Amino acid sequence: MAVEIGKKVATFTIEGTGGSFSLTDAAGKWLVLYFYPKDSTPGCTTEGENFRDLCSEFEAAGALILGVSRDSIKSHNNFKSKLNLNFELLSDPDEVLCNQFDVMKMKNMYGKQVRGVERSTFVIDGKGVLRQEWRGVKVPGHAQEVLNYIQEQ
Repeated sequence: MAVEIGKKVATFTIEGTGGSFSLTDAAGKWLVLYFYPKDSTPGCTTEGENFRDLCSEFEAAGALILGVSRDSIKSHNNFKSKLNLNFELLSDPDEVLCNQFDVMKMKNMYGKQVRGVERSTFVIDGKGVLRQEWRGVKVPGHAQEVLNYIQEQ
């Protein structure tokens, strides 16, 4: 069952660079879950850097940032280290979280149809309710837009 704005998000537990993460770990905080296609690719690198650069402002607003892709923990650890990311990355190789948030889409890559992650961001409140979503995200200015949304709440 896909998520819906205004509804409670079904609990989940997933492995990440900081160990196992459960939705309940974010209780009482805003949670920013941003799904991206692949570690160490140009758009995903820029998006990670943008969230990194605003991380202290997100924290000041009571928000936790987590990046999610289908990459392995090893790949995530390398990506996190290379970019000096100050937040954790969640590994979803079996697409459990990707399917819960309905971010798997058919995309064109070099003229071929491939199934991949549609760049998307979700904001969940401290009670586990989905409050905002952005799908088909364009990277420039996006992290700031998400921060502005949280700061206005």
